[in-house]
Amino acid sequence: MSAGQIAALVAAGAFVVLVLLMAVPLLKLGRTLDEATVAIRKAHEGSAPLLDDAQTTLRQVNTQLERVDGITAGARTVSTNVSVLTSLFTATLGGPLVRAAALSYGLSKAVKARREGKDAGAHSRRRGRRGRRK
Repeated sequence: MSAGQIAALVAAGAFVVLVLLMAVPLLKLGRTLDEATVAIRKAHEGSAPLLDDAQTTLRQVNTQLERVDGITAGARTVSTNVSVLTSLFTATLGGPLVRAAALSYGLSKAVKARREGKDAGAHSRRRGRRGRRK
């Protein structure tokens, strides 16, 4: 065996050792990729029921929102009817009721003033009589 052949054998051995040293990290990387693939698969399988539940929840929320829309439409109709009724009441009965209230207030003031006037007159007459008695 010549020196060139021995150098070639040493180089081939070093290459084999280098390949073996590189094979270990490659095998570990392959296992890591396998574990990552399994984890991704499990996450995908676990997310499907979550997405189904989310879709069901959104359907229920939409149903409730439709009901709320119906309720608000009804409330809007009621408030419009009350507004129209108030306007009608004000237009037809509001004026006469205000006049009647003003009349009753005026009459009660007049009656009260008249009573106070009579009481004041009777009181002054009593003073006059008492003064005469003395």
